[in-house]
Amino acid sequence: MLLLIEGNGGGLVSSSPLKRETMSVQIAAILRRDILTGELSPNAQVVESALALRLGVSRGPLREAMRQLIEEGLLITVPYTGTRVVDISVRDINEIYAMRTCIEIFAFEQIWTRRSEDFKAELIKRNQALKHAIDQADHVAAIEAELDLHGLAYEHANNRILLNTWTGLRGHLQMYWASHHRAHGTTGPKRESHDDYVRFALGESLTAMQDELRDHMRRGLETTITFVETCSGASA
Repeated sequence: MLLLIEGNGGGLVSSSPLKRETMSVQIAAILRRDILTGELSPNAQVVESALALRLGVSRGPLREAMRQLIEEGLLITVPYTGTRVVDISVRDINEIYAMRTCIEIFAFEQIWTRRSEDFKAELIKRNQALKHAIDQADHVAAIEAELDLHGLAYEHANNRILLNTWTGLRGHLQMYWASHHRAHGTTGPKRESHDDYVRFALGESLTAMQDELRDHMRRGLETTITFVETCSGASA
């Protein structure tokens, strides 16, 4: 849980636009962790008034935080129903992974001849951050680190629509990875799971990287579907 700025009355306060923005970021981080740790379960209703009371915050920064999580794909608002934690079916997973494979291959096609030394150093750094999170047994940090690693290609593609598409998929992937880790008592992917991804991303052959991406995504899809179907069978 992040430390929040408290006023004299014990609740969160904001006396300037900067503090207000900082507060909404902190609130979003708290809600994101609650979702990924399962405290807020898939399809759970998120009631604005109850959250404001619980966190001791005003509606303004809370709404900003919730909008951020809607953009990330962790929350969804349905007219006349309210806001809920996202819940995705096996069909959704198949569609998400199919789209993800296409857009990540496209992202690498866009950046392949423009991979700078800064890009290469940052890719290695993010893989090390993922391994550190796994070593620390922090599955939420591991999920975010894994997505940050994959997100680097999108960040460097200089394509706003592509980056926005990735951002929308990211929240759905967070949800299922978090559920998978909790169910199996793991703290993230295997420690060496992205070493080949990084090696090919730093290599000379775009074709080899494309093949690695397809294989990498296929393994992730199979693992996720197996988990979801197991959960569905257990609850039937």
